[in-house]
Amino acid sequence: MISEKDYIAKLTEARDYLKERIRILPELGVILGSGLGAFAELVQDKQVIPYKDIPHFPTSTVEGHAGQLVFGKVEGRKVVVMQGRFHFYEGYTMHEVTFPIRVMQVLGVTGIIVTNAAGGINPDFHPGDLILIKDHLNMMGDNPLRGANLSSLGPRFPDLSDAYHRDWRKRALVIAADLGISPQEGVYAAMSGPNYESPAEIRFLRSSGADMVGMSTVPEVIVANHGGMQVLGISCVTNMAAGILDQSLSHQEVMDTAGRIEKQFVQFVQALVKAL
Repeated sequence: MISEKDYIAKLTEARDYLKERIRILPELGVILGSGLGAFAELVQDKQVIPYKDIPHFPTSTVEGHAGQLVFGKVEGRKVVVMQGRFHFYEGYTMHEVTFPIRVMQVLGVTGIIVTNAAGGINPDFHPGDLILIKDHLNMMGDNPLRGANLSSLGPRFPDLSDAYHRDWRKRALVIAADLGISPQEGVYAAMSGPNYESPAEIRFLRSSGADMVGMSTVPEVIVANHGGMQVLGISCVTNMAAGILDQSLSHQEVMDTAGRIEKQFVQFVQALVKAL
């Protein structure tokens, strides 16, 4: 388990590396999930920094994750976009998975929009739906705050009562309706992966109140809340979870569905960046 002193030293090195190179300090972070990276093309006055060049950053190994930070402006807002994220199932520790959120925090980011590709559990959801996350279930078997508290970054026992900011969700529901997107909310369950869940696990999650399931997001949201950031979460339902339909699951289906709704997704996130 890394000590607070060592972690802060690594965080400071990554922050200083970026501050020496970027023209615009971001106020809002956007994390793009599998197949959803096209939003980064909207960024103006763009600066792209590959993860591999940033001290202590992990690197993305999953198809659909470009593996770079994009700094600039969208709708006049100063943003940093994570074009690709890190996953617990890739073998990274929770501290490594959430390291970019900490870097955003020390760069001055006060809010994040986090997106993901998810399997639909709620039978009222369909592939291609964009669902606002209202709450989550951490079923990953670990927590990014486990160990000594990073007291300079947040409290020992952070409150997650409003982990997905209520006012931001209200505004996002209105924006969705204005764009012709069915305004829906759901509970996201995070599993460790990398295998897709079994039908029995999906039945368990459904009975526990989950509407969508995936392998990301929750660690980042926990750390963002620990650091005092406001969070909005969006799941793109790219497939129905195991046992909901009589068919097998594949990552190609995830990528195909994400590509099909790419334009609508980009419009939605663009409008959110402007309004939040």
